[in-house]
Amino acid sequence: MADMLEVNNLSIAFGGLQAVSAFNLNIKKGQLYGLIGPNGAGKTTVFNLLTGVYKPTEGLIKLDGENLIGKNTLEINKAGIARTFQNIRLFQEMSVLDNVKAGLHNHYKYSSLSGILRLPSYHKTEKIMDEKAVEILKVFDLDGEKNYMAGNLPYGKQRKLEIARALATKPKLLLLDEPAAGMNPNETLELMNTIRFVKEHFNMTILLIEHDMKLVGGICEALTVLNFGRILAEGKTDVVLNDSAVVTAYLGE
Repeated sequence: MADMLEVNNLSIAFGGLQAVSAFNLNIKKGQLYGLIGPNGAGKTTVFNLLTGVYKPTEGLIKLDGENLIGKNTLEINKAGIARTFQNIRLFQEMSVLDNVKAGLHNHYKYSSLSGILRLPSYHKTEKIMDEKAVEILKVFDLDGEKNYMAGNLPYGKQRKLEIARALATKPKLLLLDEPAAGMNPNETLELMNTIRFVKEHFNMTILLIEHDMKLVGGICEALTVLNFGRILAEGKTDVVLNDSAVVTAYLGE
């Protein structure tokens, strides 16, 4: 199976601090891959490099064969990478439906004049976007709350909405940054099922950062472990989680 994401020798330094050094990663199309490690290991820095927030000092990033080095965050999103954040970043005062439609704007457009004058092309496009947004919300069992303000949803449903909005951009690769953060065990179990369904229903390639080892062990097919910006271990999930160096560095045992 072909690689969806290919990362070679990715490195970045902030002043004299080498935050990520010689990072390599290959994720196959349709794979659900985990990136784990202690706090401060460099995981979010890797996400910021993949999405163009940071520019690497050296290295290569390819998405489905396309070189992403030098592209900005918008260009990378349009190329096919979408992400969620550890701290939820929904449009809290917008409806659930409009949050998903915000992701659809990459693919459905009308002119400013059409929008201002409410011309037929505006109404036609809005109708298509409404239907597509509801279709995505149904996947997450959120269509019944499409007119709610996003900020009024329970925490677990806000997490699901953020994933739904990311999927609306039609990504090739979905980056999930600690999606289980702040969730109770029942919410985490539901999230695991949601992520599995997203992978299968959308044939999605997923890279996941997570501290909940039950979730990681339950859904990730393979893992890379970072420690102090360097790869400590990589391979099949069960093997990596039982690696003595990983247990020492990550679990503190």
